[in-house]
Amino acid sequence: MEAILNISQELGRGLWVTISILIASALLAYLIGFIAGLSRLSKNIFIQKFTGLYIEIFRGTSLIVQLFWLYYAIPMLFGINLGSNWVIGVIAIGLNYGAYLSEVVRGSVEAVDSGQTEAAVALNMSSYQKMRYIILPQAVRMMLPEFGNYTIQMLKGTALVSLISLSDILYYGNILRSSNLSQAPLIYLVVLGFYFILALPLIFLTRKAEDVSKKGVAN
Repeated sequence: MEAILNISQELGRGLWVTISILIASALLAYLIGFIAGLSRLSKNIFIQKFTGLYIEIFRGTSLIVQLFWLYYAIPMLFGINLGSNWVIGVIAIGLNYGAYLSEVVRGSVEAVDSGQTEAAVALNMSSYQKMRYIILPQAVRMMLPEFGNYTIQMLKGTALVSLISLSDILYYGNILRSSNLSQAPLIYLVVLGFYFILALPLIFLTRKAEDVSKKGVAN
């Protein structure tokens, strides 16, 4: 028990880094998801194609590769410094999961019954009013469960920032393991416990979101 407490105390040093990256990257991913998802529905072919290219690149390549590109390749090839390691981690995770969430947004908007939009047209609503008052309120309810699931995935993805020397939970776990190989199984068991505890409120909120998504959607 004493060993577990000592390991937990050491891992706790990286807790804020993990949580702060999760919160910032999730907010960025949500923003990108809405912008890219709605852009995919644009009548402008250039906007459609450009957004589609972004989505396919970030969905079709590994998050680790994207992280290394932002951290190593872009500064070396173009001389562009994207900021601190923390900022790079947030950008990589946000761009990666924003691509996935954009498809959730697009699919949810398209899933709203066509009769709703026809009713909006009959009421002489503008395109903005139709989206703001009729489509989005229903689409957002349908998005909630998938947004919750991807937020849990983002929590797991934050562990990759240890590869660019960010001192998160896994970073301290690896330091402990390197200095005491005999305790490696116990160390990673405690690391697993940390991520599971962090995921619990997200799991709870996702289940609540599933209940909300079943209410108030017209068919």
